[in-house]
Amino acid sequence: MEETVVNETLLGKLVAEARHARANAYAPYSNYRVGSAILTAKGAIYTGCNVENASYGACLCAERNAIGKMVAAGDSKPIACAVVTGGKAPGSPCGICRQVLVEFTRDMPVVLVAETPTGDVRRDTSLAELMPDVFELDTSD
Repeated sequence: MEETVVNETLLGKLVAEARHARANAYAPYSNYRVGSAILTAKGAIYTGCNVENASYGACLCAERNAIGKMVAAGDSKPIACAVVTGGKAPGSPCGICRQVLVEFTRDMPVVLVAETPTGDVRRDTSLAELMPDVFELDTSD
């Protein structure tokens, strides 16, 4: 099977899917809605949105939600990620989400988009740039 190549068309599709997922976010406490979309080497796209809870520690981030769907579907090779938020500037994945993403890949394009009243603000980055010093569990003892 041929692996999917990331290009601007696919990144645009990822942003659109993340935007759609953001519309379904459950954020009654922060009112900060987040949508995420993960593209895999197989060409599949998995989406997630944030799901808040009155017990804040039980909240689920959009990125981890998308990764969970990917794993549940039997997929394991993310090659690009898009995150759509509100606010004046694009939101970046939290530290926990970054660590979960690097569990599956050390680097991939990451597109961060903020939906603003005057239009989108986009920042293109990479997972390696967002997470330069990853935690690795050494079980060799």
